[in-house]
Amino acid sequence: MTESDEWAERLRANREEKDRFLAEHRQSPIPPEDRDDFDGLDYFEPDPTYRVEATVSVHDDPEAIELDTSDDRTVRYLRVVTFAFDLGGESYELAGYQQETDDGDTIFVPFRDKTTGQQTYHGGRYMELEPDRTLEDGDVVTIDFNIAYSPFCAYSETFSCPLPPEENWLETTIEAGERTP
Repeated sequence: MTESDEWAERLRANREEKDRFLAEHRQSPIPPEDRDDFDGLDYFEPDPTYRVEATVSVHDDPEAIELDTSDDRTVRYLRVVTFAFDLGGESYELAGYQQETDDGDTIFVPFRDKTTGQQTYHGGRYMELEPDRTLEDGDVVTIDFNIAYSPFCAYSETFSCPLPPEENWLETTIEAGERTP
């Protein structure tokens, strides 16, 4: 089995695990009355084209920004890094955030693209990156859009979800990850 085949198998296994969680777990965002009819999410086929190498720029003095939410509130995040990458011969950037109160290493990357509101959730999609060490300027990390997912507010209005800020609206089509629930 090639490395690409192994990657696609791991991705499919993760998707099956998520589908089980959404169908069965008491903390699933899918309302209990809808879970019996839930037969799994709709995904784009795994596509290694959407696994990109991104160069990291670390913001030593992270700027605080307010992200609008799905329920008309705002939440405060810190812009901690910028990822620069090429896709389809074009160059793009995505900002990565952490909540001010977050002392972990997870980097939150909300984004919109040209599938948003058509093939994917109208509020955008998320990725969470968990680097194995503290990122430094010039580091290269893999961003895998195949793991892009819809936030919980896509399933139920009882959730409040941060919306991707305009700086993370990509002027391209990302046919990877979860489709519209």
